[in-house]
Amino acid sequence: MTPLVTPVLSPFLTPLLRLLILTQLAFNIGFFAVLPFLAEHLGRTIGMAGWLVGLVLGLRTFSQQGLFVVGGALADRYGVRPVVLTGCALRIAGFAWLGYADRTWTVIGAVLLIGFAAALFSPAVESEVARQAVLREAAGDGPRTRVLALFTVAGQAGAFVGPLLGAALLAVDFRAVCLAGAGVFVLVLAGHAVLLPQHIPGRRRVRVRGGPRNLARNRTFLALCCGYGACLLAYNQLYLALPAEVERATGSQAPLAWLFALSSLLVVTAQLPVTRWAGKRLAPRRSLAAGLLLTAAGFAAVAAARPAARTGTAALLPAAVLVVLLTLGQMLVAPVVHARVPDLAEDGRLGLYTGALSSVSGLIVLLGSAATGTLLDADLPPAVPWLALAAVPVAALAVLPRMAPGSAPGSPSAQPSATAAREIPSRE
Repeated sequence: MTPLVTPVLSPFLTPLLRLLILTQLAFNIGFFAVLPFLAEHLGRTIGMAGWLVGLVLGLRTFSQQGLFVVGGALADRYGVRPVVLTGCALRIAGFAWLGYADRTWTVIGAVLLIGFAAALFSPAVESEVARQAVLREAAGDGPRTRVLALFTVAGQAGAFVGPLLGAALLAVDFRAVCLAGAGVFVLVLAGHAVLLPQHIPGRRRVRVRGGPRNLARNRTFLALCCGYGACLLAYNQLYLALPAEVERATGSQAPLAWLFALSSLLVVTAQLPVTRWAGKRLAPRRSLAAGLLLTAAGFAAVAAARPAARTGTAALLPAAVLVVLLTLGQMLVAPVVHARVPDLAEDGRLGLYTGALSSVSGLIVLLGSAATGTLLDADLPPAVPWLALAAVPVAALAVLPRMAPGSAPGSPSAQPSATAAREIPSRE
């Protein structure tokens, strides 16, 4: 069995957790079957100008990442099941619409619907996985980071399989790709309609009013968002700075596929062992710091090689080092960050805080990517943009929040937060 399937099928997971983790796998298979081929379809088939393609992709990101906080709040208010089912239905409609869209306004409408669908179901699923992971930890069934690492592996496995499915169907046409993506979500919707419980023990509805105001005052949580945002900004250079370096070194974008595959396979095969190792040897804050320093080292490796301006296949070695170190850094940071959120969230508002983590860090990525693009286009010494990127995760070390030993995610002595562990009769 694969490194993903074996732990998912093992008895250490409850049926609900198995469903939610396999949901993440299916979400990403359906999504990444379509997304990698969207820009080329918009440019070549529909004939959109480059700036308009960029605008459409940006609108999709905003309607998804920027509205995660809304989806999280709705999950707290109405429960996981209705929000997930609604999101899946909207994603099906969005993909089907995109397959037939041939005008700018129809494409924009479809991608906005696709993005908003994810803003509904993703925070609901992620927050419930985090809550269930804390409950398992409280029951003595192992650290919460193990479950959250498995959730990360499932998402990355879907991101690896999805493009392969899309590439195979692209031989027919882009519409077939979109309809296949919609088909995946039809299966997810049907599965959840049958298997997702009407009432999840321990969850209760809360009003939306008051939650965002208290969140904005939670300095520790906002500091965690900033640290995570810096890590995500660095990781997103796989899609911005890395392609520029690969093009410079080889004159082609073809090696990118191999580098992306390297990143995905690292996560799928090594995420669980890395999380297990870090949980035994590193306190949570040190794990975050180690991840950020590895990320900085990846950019420093490219900065050190850039003045030589080597080209050819051998010149890809610094880029490969960057991919490995960025991925390892993300593997150290992501499970710990998501494990910490339940300890910082108010009672009953884990969905809001989970969504806000994505929205705030997504805003940081949006602003930071614009600055990175400016640096890469500027007439600067070749090492300067890479040194600037290396400085971002180093600077983030200063804002990492302190973590009390008693609430350290993954620690045997950790106590669950009131939000995640309190058993309250459900009214979902």
